[in-house]
This record gives sequence, structure tokens and C-alpha cells, in this order.
Amino acid sequence: MLAVAFSCKQADKTKEKSSKAPEKLVLTEEKAKVIFALPTHCLTVEYPNKMGEVLGSASDLKTPKALRPIFYGCFDWHSSVHGYWSIVRLLKKFPHLDADGMVRQQLKRHITIENLSVELAFFNDKNNLSFERTYGWAWLMKLQQELRSWDDPDAKQWAAVLQPLADLLSQRTQVYLTKLVYPIRTGQHENTAFSLTLMYEYAEAVDDRDLLNAIKTNSVRLFENDKNCDLAYEPSGSDFLSPCLEEAYLMSKILAKDAYQPWLRNFMPVLFEEEVDVLQPGIVSDRTDGKLVHLDGLNFSRANCLYGIGNAIPELQANLIPLANRHIEFSLKNISNDDYMGSHWLGTFALLALSNASL
Repeated sequence: MLAVAFSCKQADKTKEKSSKAPEKLVLTEEKAKVIFALPTHCLTVEYPNKMGEVLGSASDLKTPKALRPIFYGCFDWHSSVHGYWSIVRLLKKFPHLDADGMVRQQLKRHITIENLSVELAFFNDKNNLSFERTYGWAWLMKLQQELRSWDDPDAKQWAAVLQPLADLLSQRTQVYLTKLVYPIRTGQHENTAFSLTLMYEYAEAVDDRDLLNAIKTNSVRLFENDKNCDLAYEPSGSDFLSPCLEEAYLMSKILAKDAYQPWLRNFMPVLFEEEVDVLQPGIVSDRTDGKLVHLDGLNFSRANCLYGIGNAIPELQANLIPLANRHIEFSLKNISNDDYMGSHWLGTFALLALSNASL
């Protein structure tokens, strides 16, 4: 069981220990090296590639690199984007991972004004105005947040190049949220709460007030009245996100603490029980299957949410941190020698969780 189990006889001891939170996992240099190798390997791997666009005519049939000269590697556009995020995040903390400067030179070749103009043209094509909505949009903003917070000359240049695309996607998100009558609660890319969490972090960091206000207003509208989200129905066979936990994590950012705790009690009362035994790591039966391997990503994204919820309500950390740690440990061993269907993206989700653990 993945429970943090307590018997009745242990209750008093538990109360005594509750003031000290369990230790979270740490992003060590050894883990960072393993994760760093994954996106740096596939940044220029053009095929296989899942394009995902709508073709308006035969003239739209072009190679990934021709259509997306910055974000063409790592199987699909959003994976390329969050691969860049992983690289930037790790280089900030462990600059010696690129001791010879080869990765930095690759980023210099890719992230240019000329290449960005091609990417923008694709996003402005009338047939692809909703391309990568909202998952890829969120990761682009997360990458931009990382670049803008890095005191590095190259990072400042890359951020300047990418800002027009971040601004465009911010504006489109604001318009889209006014049209979104119901949230999307799937356990895959379309999940509304996951994207809004990443976007919120970007908007807060760069002071995009219009986007921040849109996310706050619409998150309350879409999620405030939700209750009794049942983890027993998770996961589905190809989930890499938890619909319940992603929503709970988003609302930890949106609501004030005095409002968040009662909301969470109504939404996921199981998190307040002494034994949160409904959460067990997702099991992958075939690591070469691009959908089935999603479940390793679920383990990482669950951990990310559990850490985040625990940060918002420290009283829950005694239960949630061990659960988060166990989810990460269950899948972390799989990512280094994984099949390409997993290796092109799983490192990012491991890094996201481990980064949240350090907060």
C-alpha cells in the first residue's frame, strides 16, 4: 500500500511528530545529470514526429523543422518546448552539466528572431489558431518564465526572442477562457487545471496582470463549487495527469488559505484522513507504447501536486510528502534507459516534481 499508515495506538505519537514535516526528495546532481541527458539528446531528433496540425492545402505538407525551426525535436511541439524548459532549469542550477558549451550553442542556433518568425506564422495560420491549446501554450509560458528569471546574457536574449509568442498565447488564453463554459477534466493534455497552474506561475512571475486576473476569475468560476472528487476512479489507462489532484493544486494558488482548506475538505476529504491509501503508483505494462507509458508521468505529476498541496496546508504534509516521494521513486528508475516513447518527455515531469519538492 502507498499509505502513510497509523494505528489507533500511534495516534498520540503522530500528533507529537506532526510539527516536523517529513523530508522531501532532493534534486541531486546525479539525478540532474540523468534528466539533462534526455532533452539534450532529442532537441535535434526530428523523427519520429507527431505533427498535430490541420492541413489547409498541399502546400502545408512540410517537414517538422521547416514548420517549427525552434521546437521541432523530441517527437512533438509541446515536448520540445518543455524539453527546453528542462534544459534551462537545470543549467541554472547545475551549469557544469554543459561544461563544453555544446548545448548552449545548440540553443543559440535554434532560438533566433528568424526562426521565431516562422513559428509565429504557423500559430497565425487560420487553420491552426488553437494548435497546442492549452497544454503547449502553458509550457511555452513556463519556459519563458524560466528564461526571464535567469541572470544570464544568453537567457535574456532568448527570452526577448520568445516574448512575442508568449504574449500571443497569453492573449489567446484570455479569450479562450471567456468561451470555456465547462472545464476539461481529462487526465491528458487537454486538462484545464494543469495548464492554468503553469500559466498562473508564469503570469505571477512576469507580472502579466491581465492573464493573472483571467486565470483567477475563471478558475473560481469553473472550480469553486466542485466537491467530492473521487480518486477511486483514477487513473484511466493512459493518464499522465490526475484530474482531482491537478484541480486541487491549482486552487491552492487561487484561493486564500482560509478559503482553500475548507474548499479542499469538500473537494477531496480523503486527503484529510490518516490513511490516504487510495493512491498507489500507476503501473506501466509496455514501455514502448506511447500511451501506456503515460502512467509513469502520472506518478511524477501526482507527486508535484501532493507537494504543492502540502505547501499550502502544512498540516497535511505528514501524509502527502511520503506519498509524493514514493510516487517519484517508483518511476524515476525507469526514465534513463527508457524507450523513446517515454524518454522524450518523462524527464520533464520528474524535474517538475523535484523542483516543487525544493520549494
